[in-house]
Amino acid sequence: MPGESASAEDSARVSVLPAVRPGGLRADEVRDFRLEMCEVLCRAPGDAVLTSLRDLDVLDEPLEARIGIAPDVALLVQHGTVVGWSLADPARYLTQVFAAPDSNPPFPATRRLLTECLDLITEPVIDDVMDDEPAALARLRAADQALRAQHEDRPRADALLALIANMVEDHRDW
Repeated sequence: MPGESASAEDSARVSVLPAVRPGGLRADEVRDFRLEMCEVLCRAPGDAVLTSLRDLDVLDEPLEARIGIAPDVALLVQHGTVVGWSLADPARYLTQVFAAPDSNPPFPATRRLLTECLDLITEPVIDDVMDDEPAALARLRAADQALRAQHEDRPRADALLALIANMVEDHRDW
């Protein structure tokens, strides 16, 4: 997951994407495949869609295609090169390690906590946490407590706890 979140203005530019083409990945020959690390996370309101891009320069030109490779997952293609990916309804797919996602829809509290956790692990909030800013540490503590207290949707809450676990551990002496 990229550590940098795009500004709301840049993230809004992502909303103009081509329709998803159904597809998959099938190679003509066996070779190594590598998707370059994406550096920028673009978040739709409420984190209904996450889009990860190689860099913000990708938004300077239209994308050629979005190729669906799994339910709600698409690769973004520009000039014949994969330049990112998108995931619709990320809260639905929160799991620990390689567990299958819960088929039930996420609880509204889980969706809100996903947004809070994504805020905490990306810029600029993560910088404030690392600098021990009291307001950011209070947000981290509140998210940790809310996730531990959430009895419904427990597997997803546990996945979010794992997402922020290192930061919580690093700041245990709040």
